[in-house]
Amino acid sequence: MKIYFANGLFSQADFEFNARFVQALRTALPELDIYLPQENAAINDKNAYADARMIAQADTDQVLAADLMIAVLDGPVIDAGVASEIGVAYAEHIPILGLYTDSRQQGAANQQKLAALQTIAENQFHYMNLYTVGLIKLNGSIYNNQDELVADLKNRLATA
Repeated sequence: MKIYFANGLFSQADFEFNARFVQALRTALPELDIYLPQENAAINDKNAYADARMIAQADTDQVLAADLMIAVLDGPVIDAGVASEIGVAYAEHIPILGLYTDSRQQGAANQQKLAALQTIAENQFHYMNLYTVGLIKLNGSIYNNQDELVADLKNRLATA
């Protein structure tokens, strides 16, 4: 199964998370062929040069060649490149597994947090663009931890 791994890659934190999680996937599920954009030096070596068309073409080709996408949704907003990649995958009916680990999704039953929603600028929860979330849910699932996402991958491999 060919996987496209979509996440921001410009901060050290994202770069290292991507490398660690993809390596864990490759170790646990060696039958997966995972494309991690940051490993494509032709377009992502930031000491070199790749223009917008080169980047768009290279990553779009990889999305279209994938059987499934893993999209990390964490951050103040979904990374713009990831949102674009989700749109391409959705349009081509490529299943998308979203990983959303933001701790602000916790406490949904906390009455103080719910009451705070009635006060301007006191939203205790994180907002994600519902259109992008909807594209994922129409063609996949969203998980709030890596273990559940990996379990879904294992199920998909077992039934493939």
